[in-house]
Amino acid sequence: MYTIDLAYVGRGLHEELVAYIADQEGYNADEGVHVALRDGCSWDEERLRRGATIGLGRALLSRLTDGIPWVALSVNTCRPLFWFLARPGPAFLADLAGRRLAVHAPRTAPGCFARIVLRQAGLDPDGDIHTIVRPPGDYGMDLRRLHDGSIDAALVGSTMAPEAVAAQHGWRILAWVGDHFQIPTVGVAVDPTYTDPDDPAVQAVLRAHRRALQVIHDDPDTTVRHMQTFLGQHTEDEIRAHYEAFIAPHYTTDGRGDLALGDSAITAVAAELGVPVTVTAAEFYRTATTTP
Repeated sequence: MYTIDLAYVGRGLHEELVAYIADQEGYNADEGVHVALRDGCSWDEERLRRGATIGLGRALLSRLTDGIPWVALSVNTCRPLFWFLARPGPAFLADLAGRRLAVHAPRTAPGCFARIVLRQAGLDPDGDIHTIVRPPGDYGMDLRRLHDGSIDAALVGSTMAPEAVAAQHGWRILAWVGDHFQIPTVGVAVDPTYTDPDDPAVQAVLRAHRRALQVIHDDPDTTVRHMQTFLGQHTEDEIRAHYEAFIAPHYTTDGRGDLALGDSAITAVAAELGVPVTVTAAEFYRTATTTP
């Protein structure tokens, strides 16, 4: 049996769902690979690049800013699962001017994506908003701060169904990032310096993940059952509604990404980071290397 380390660099459905289904449904074992799923959220790039990673957004930022030659071999979705959740008051993103927003750091993938979306709404993330930068997590502290009024809004991820949380507390979803910025953002990536993209263990993981992607599209009941592991604070109806709105319509069936969309996203990310575009989508998203 082959072995491989696969690191996630964020928490929640966005990052973990496909790998989790592949593991729980036994697809990795069927493909003859033992996958050690690792928590790489706090790892530096040197440690992360020694194995495969799920976080394509972080890999892209690392390639643009540090020159680490990551390549993405599978794409799960092009619509990042992050939302701007707000207390009563703001009705639109533009209404965050002068308000307090909890958000990821600018040079993290979700922080970069959030800044792109804020600029689209006519806001300067550094001048128009009072930002409270916090590290990735389960966003529990953000919910507490929204409750006590110490922040007005937060960028939250898929450790919750934000639309259900908003309905429960009388809050508002100002925007879903995936509606405003698309980028092939989670899947499987490796640094060829250390891991050959054609390595049998890598190819086995890619086959297992494609099977998991098929489950997401063909077996809603199984997918919702696995989602309950991540969304234990929600009812089955809330989880199913979240699946139908944000998961089923927007996850790929075969792990392949849209290269035209990838090129425009790379250009936008490089502009936000203030670095040159040093890689094309075809060079970074090598999803054509996967086997049928």
